[in-house]
Amino acid sequence: MAIVITSTLLILIGLALGGGGLWLVILGGSVFYLFAGVMFLLTAILLLMRKPAALWVYAALVVVSLVWAIWEVGFDWWQLGPRGGLIILFGLWLLTRVIRRSLGFVSPTGTSYGANAWPLAIPVLAAIVVAGYSMTTNPHDQTGALPTDVAGTQAFGGTVPDGEWHQYGRTPFGQRYSPLDQITVSNVKDLQEAWRYQTGDVKRPDDVGETTYQVTPLKIGDTLYLCTPHNWAIALDAKTGKEKWKYDANSGMNPDRQHQTCRGVTYYHDTATAGGQPCVDRVYLPTSDARLIALDAMDGKVCTSFADQGVLHLEKGMKYNPAGYYYSTSPPVAVAGKLIIGGAVNDNYSTHEQSGVIRAFDINSGALIWNWDSGNPDVTTPLPEGQTYTTNSPNSWSVFSVDDGLGMVYIPLGNQVPDQLGMNRSANVEKFSSSVVALDLNTGQMKWVQQFVHHDLWDMDVPAQPVLFDMKKADGTVVPALVAPTKQGDIYVLDRGTGEPIIPFKEIPAPGGAIPEDHTSPTQPISDLTFSPPPLQEKDMWGVSLFDQLACRIQFHRYKYEGRYTPPSLVGSIIYPGNFGTFNWGSVAVDPERQIMFAMPTYLAFTSRLVPTADIPPKGQDEKGSEQGLNRNDGAPYGVFMGPFLGPLNIPCQAPPWGYVTGVDLRTGKIAYKLKNGTVHDMTPLPLPFKVGVPGIGGPMLTKGGVAFLGAAVDNYLRAYDVTNGKQLWQARLPAGGQATPMTYTTSDNKQYVVMVAGGHGSIGTKPGDYVIAYTLP
Repeated sequence: MAIVITSTLLILIGLALGGGGLWLVILGGSVFYLFAGVMFLLTAILLLMRKPAALWVYAALVVVSLVWAIWEVGFDWWQLGPRGGLIILFGLWLLTRVIRRSLGFVSPTGTSYGANAWPLAIPVLAAIVVAGYSMTTNPHDQTGALPTDVAGTQAFGGTVPDGEWHQYGRTPFGQRYSPLDQITVSNVKDLQEAWRYQTGDVKRPDDVGETTYQVTPLKIGDTLYLCTPHNWAIALDAKTGKEKWKYDANSGMNPDRQHQTCRGVTYYHDTATAGGQPCVDRVYLPTSDARLIALDAMDGKVCTSFADQGVLHLEKGMKYNPAGYYYSTSPPVAVAGKLIIGGAVNDNYSTHEQSGVIRAFDINSGALIWNWDSGNPDVTTPLPEGQTYTTNSPNSWSVFSVDDGLGMVYIPLGNQVPDQLGMNRSANVEKFSSSVVALDLNTGQMKWVQQFVHHDLWDMDVPAQPVLFDMKKADGTVVPALVAPTKQGDIYVLDRGTGEPIIPFKEIPAPGGAIPEDHTSPTQPISDLTFSPPPLQEKDMWGVSLFDQLACRIQFHRYKYEGRYTPPSLVGSIIYPGNFGTFNWGSVAVDPERQIMFAMPTYLAFTSRLVPTADIPPKGQDEKGSEQGLNRNDGAPYGVFMGPFLGPLNIPCQAPPWGYVTGVDLRTGKIAYKLKNGTVHDMTPLPLPFKVGVPGIGGPMLTKGGVAFLGAAVDNYLRAYDVTNGKQLWQARLPAGGQATPMTYTTSDNKQYVVMVAGGHGSIGTKPGDYVIAYTLP
């Protein structure tokens, strides 16, 4: 009976591998799966015939699979395991006495002898030894150390006290760096939870998929200020976490919103108003229904002297205004008596969407001071009544940075929707899409622009707040620098006064082959400082078994793929890095004194398939906004079906690692280390602690104590690292996904706190929640 059952299983496996393997060979892929399928079938036949040659045949399969696997991926356990796991398990079963006895013989004296085990036992043992050795290797990690000397000055930006956090990136420079040093490399292991607060704003059944907690709280005086996904503003006691006040903007629910989030609020102190008066200190709350609301920082009441009874209506001046298509997910910057704000538009919904205009409003009255519209960039005087901004011009949904001394605001720009269709784009759109632009604080006039993707067909927005610092060069000169992380993995380091490169970048050839109506740029820029991954190959396809790995290999050959910037196509294209981004809105952290950068590069391939309008089904009644799946592009000749490149088990088709932490010496532009980050604890049914390097979205934070803090990864931990070498020093389990950026401050008792928001991220499926958690030393 054991022989029959075993043979049946081997036949089924052989048919699956043989059939799929034949398909793969026809597509131009590896012959191994076809070979393996034949060997499984031959072994099964020999077993049914009770022939000991079955063990010899299977031994040949083990030997070939071992050599093939090492040839393809070396001694990488996470790639060797799926290639050989099933084969070795059956090899061990075939070595059992119950199988070998059936393949043996009975001597003339009546003694039973099992088939000789050694022909199979030797290669199986060799495979187990190779597996054991591979578990001790770490082929993907790059180790090293960052310099520890203080090379730069304390140019943090603004006048923020050391123990406070006044803007999204702490200061107008957006460095995500704190000069606090109470928590150090040696004592961070002792961090304990100090308090925990729950906002009460939880994900609802009728929410859109990407309902996410991405907020970084502000700390001014003894108070923390934050917002929630459904646009509540909340003030907490910084020492105890007790609620001081809460304001609900009542922004409602709209299934057409692609994002339901709030990354932060904006704080402002009015020096012209006497202390003790209402609204001397204000908090500005952006909402998902395109409003900006001014609140009294003391009690959360609306400041009715601002704009229209305390509310600025951001949809004003838009030619088209479909509800749910335009909103501000990021806080405006407050500088020089102005609030400067952009807005997010829904990706790939329609050709009739709102403008990506950047506007500066009087911070006290809400009056429009200037507007910079990338579709009409030369005219920045306030838009006259009755006129409208350019429809569908490139927008900026992320956070801005400011250099008040140079008088510039730095805007990371996205693309014109539809993202994957470049037909009929204007010269201005081609110039400003996927770039950083510097605007004059007082007039809104453009100072310079630097583009990072030409004729963007991949949704490669510049997603992150640019980081400003003063770079000390080898000759002792100091250059005002800007660091721009990009989705494609390049880090651009520019002179923020002129936009010219400090770390060089160049143009390299890019793939062609766009649809007939469109075109591609013949070249694309790449920085000398890049985390762009090497092109995918068939051997990079992955799965937890031979079967889903084979399925991913077949898909790899069915899609169009010619490397980075493969254009979208009707058959479907692999986009790698995908529009999830090597870097995203979490940006990077920069220590301006040591001139170093800490970041979290993530690697996930996506697919992009154009769908002719005639093939797009009618919109479903309960259909909700999403960037994944079918994007309709109403008014365009094609929609687009897009999402992560996943296998049959809904795990990435590309092999891990998918996420790292990294350190860069900005003086040299060299990567010092790059280490796998995060475990599969929350990616599998069992809480396994395997550190494979998992995806994440969120931002890091650095301190003068030499410690980097980062949540972001999909395994629901807040971690601390030695920023010099990237080694993990501490971790705390979070009750929900930590897809936000931590911050730090001190209170009146001189204790340093680290605060993390844990509420989950809809599009990557981490656990939702509503937690604000503070940690401190005992």
